[in-house]
Amino acid sequence: QVQLVESGGGLVQAGGSLRLSCAASGRTFSRYAMGWFRQAPGKDREFVASISGSGGSTFYADSVKGRFTISRDNAKNTVYLQMNSLKPEDTAVYYCAARIIIPSAKQYEYDYWGQGTQVTVSS
Repeated sequence: QVQLVESGGGLVQAGGSLRLSCAASGRTFSRYAMGWFRQAPGKDREFVASISGSGGSTFYADSVKGRFTISRDNAKNTVYLQMNSLKPEDTAVYYCAARIIIPSAKQYEYDYWGQGTQVTVSS
């Protein structure tokens, strides 16, 4: 069982930056690929980024490529999402998720989810 707790959300102006964190319970964090997803009001939840257990492989949605960076610190059981050059369309609840070994962009392949953290980007 893995428990995930996101933090770092908030209100920021367009062009600004935020760093989200997701702290995981358990002693086998490095076995889990991690993903970030987001859900804007009235829209379906969508893939943002994912990272392999070692941190050696990362994947991004086209909409955030070049602006967002996913990383992890396995010693701290934490995955991060650095978000730069934020746009109003990045406004959403951001969720982290975990699945065994292989990163994925498909949310149904993730077994564990956090409660989400709100990110609001003002224009």
